[in-house]
Formats: sequence, structure tokens, C-alpha cells
Amino acid sequence: MATIFKTLSTEDIVSSRTLLYEQIPITGTIVSGTYSSSAGGEQNILNYSHGMFQTVFDYPYLSSSANNLFDVTVGAGVGSLVHRNIATASFGTKKLNIYNQMAKVLYGYDLTGAINQFDKDGSSETSNDKTLNGFFMSFSRLLVKDEIKKGSFRLTLGLGGHASGSNLTGTISDVSGAFATPSYKTNSPAGEYGILFLSESAAGSRASYNSSQLNPAVGLIFYQAGIIFLNSDLFAAYSSVNNPTSSLSSNTNGQLTTATSFTSSDNITYTNVQSLLLTGSIRQCSEALRRRMLNVQFQNTTELNSTIYFLRINNNEFNYSANPTYLSASEIRVKGGNPLNAPVSYITTAGLYSADNELLAVAKLSQPLKKTEEQSMILRVRLDY
Repeated sequence: MATIFKTLSTEDIVSSRTLLYEQIPITGTIVSGTYSSSAGGEQNILNYSHGMFQTVFDYPYLSSSANNLFDVTVGAGVGSLVHRNIATASFGTKKLNIYNQMAKVLYGYDLTGAINQFDKDGSSETSNDKTLNGFFMSFSRLLVKDEIKKGSFRLTLGLGGHASGSNLTGTISDVSGAFATPSYKTNSPAGEYGILFLSESAAGSRASYNSSQLNPAVGLIFYQAGIIFLNSDLFAAYSSVNNPTSSLSSNTNGQLTTATSFTSSDNITYTNVQSLLLTGSIRQCSEALRRRMLNVQFQNTTELNSTIYFLRINNNEFNYSANPTYLSASEIRVKGGNPLNAPVSYITTAGLYSADNELLAVAKLSQPLKKTEEQSMILRVRLDY
């Protein structure tokens, strides 16, 4: 009688996990709005009526082949200059809401139920080194897949003033020479995250940067969420006096010796990043960051889970077929009319069944395998999901 079902033991089933990586390069020409219309508009940059963020596409966004690359926006937390001047700040309430929303999702709450604020070193439990102003880049799931590969993120920015923005550049990455073995944080509701470090490039001299810090922390990267948070101090000038209420350009945490100036597409000039955050719209703040991006690259990660089934076929199993055409006039066709010949079958398909014999998956062999009483074999079936 033909053997139809065979129960698999735990020794016949093995689970595995494979990580696949893909390099994602985004050039500065695309980010800065390379598809510009004759009227000066950036056809691959989408602005919304609510004015809370911009979306960057790889093609003009009205094209059916356009893909969303990432969103860019800005936020300010409780205690920031924007918050203290909320009545007069441009889009002040929206900037505050954006910061709180991002902080709530990415950083969670403290023991008192208050929203944790971003900080430089990832120690959300303490009140030290809080970052109250910053830019957000939220990459699309199409690019990130399951997560950004740790240690692969690179962002090159022009840090100089508007007239010479590309003359001073810096590279931001989640790996720093000063931190050869970075430790990735896990105290986030959104998964793992790491610290972003700034290193000056060949286009700038060490004298252009804050001399008290080497490879300073300037932001955070949330790998599974695909979100980048950049500290606004990245564009600020260092000063020994920290009194932002009386002087917008004073900031002890600034990374540059000369404050970066910005000129918007509306031809409005902001002398420093604090002035931009306070009086500029979210669109203008987003443009200020976006148009200084010279290059963005990282590797995404696709997690491929597999279950491997080893189908062990002994010599006395599956030598017959349950197919009705296997018999002709009560005789086995493959014996060639000689009843003394050993039974033969040809294996073409392996089926995986549930405990109540319901077919769940089918694996087709590349070619039929001849099976006789003198043979035993093992079929390896891999199920990916």
C-alpha cells in the first residue's frame, strides 16, 4: 500500500534567519530639488497646505513612477527658545507639537508620565545634555525595509554660511573614530537607536569647528523606525556665554566657530540657526537643511526568516503512488508487464500538511526523482517568510 503521510519530528525542522542588505545612495542633486520648473518650483519636493513637513521624491511627484524618499521637518521642545517665545514664533505651536510627537514615539515617557526629551548621549533617564531643537528626516519604508543597517549611515552636509555653504562640509555618521565600538541603545519604544557623530571633511579645516570637541555627538538615528534626528547645534557657533534669550547666536554647545547663515527660497536671510528656528516657517527650516545635503547613503536590511524541513525517505517508503494512473487493469504500469520487477515511483512534489492533513504548502522538484526499494533519500524543503 502506498505511503501517503509521514510525520515530521522536531529533529527534521530547523529555523534560520538571514539578513539581506542593499546600498541606498541619495545624491544631493535630488534632495536639493533637481527637477525644477521654469517658474523656479521644485517638482520633486512636495509641500503641504498644513505646512508641517516636506516630502522628497526621486522624480517629479506628479509622475506615476515617483517614489517617496523621505520627509523632512523641524521641531522644538519645551524650554527651547521657540517655546519661550511661543506667541511670536513662526509656526511655534506646530514646531512644539512635532517635537513632542517624535519624542513620544521614539523616546517614550519618564517615570512621572512626562514625555522624554531628546539628548545627546541617549541617556533619556537623566536631565543632562537635553536637545531641545532639531531637524527630523523620516525615510520611507520602501528604502529602509526592515531597518537601517547599523554603522552604514553617512550624511554629508554643507555647514558654511549661505554664500559659501559647500566650502565647509562635514560628514555625519553613526560610527566615529573616537568611538571604535559604538554601543547601540535599546531604551526606545521604536527599537534600537544609535548616536550620530560629526567629523570634519577635507573641505573644511579643524579651526572651523569647536576646538573643545572631537567627533561630537550631533544627533540620533533610530534604525527600525528609519528616522534621523539632527541637533540644531550642528549649525550654531560656539560661545563661552550661554544666554539665548538676549543673544540668538550665543550657544555653548555650538559646533562651529562661525554661525551658519541661511537664505530661504523667499530671499529671506537668517543670520544663524536660532533665528531660523524662531522666525522661519517649517518649510523654510526644512529647506535650510535639505539644500545643504550633499550626499546621503546607508544600507537597508531585509530580514528573511526561513524554516527548513528535512524530508527523510527510507528505502521502503514512497515506492508506490496513490495516483490512479499508476495502475492499469490492476497492474502497476512501471513494472513493464513483469510482476517480478520491483515497484518504482517518481517523486515530483513534496507537500507539507497540518496535523489534520490539510495541505499548507507545496514544493516542486526541478526534475522527477526515481525512487526504488534500494534507495533512501533526503529532500530539503525551505519555506521563506
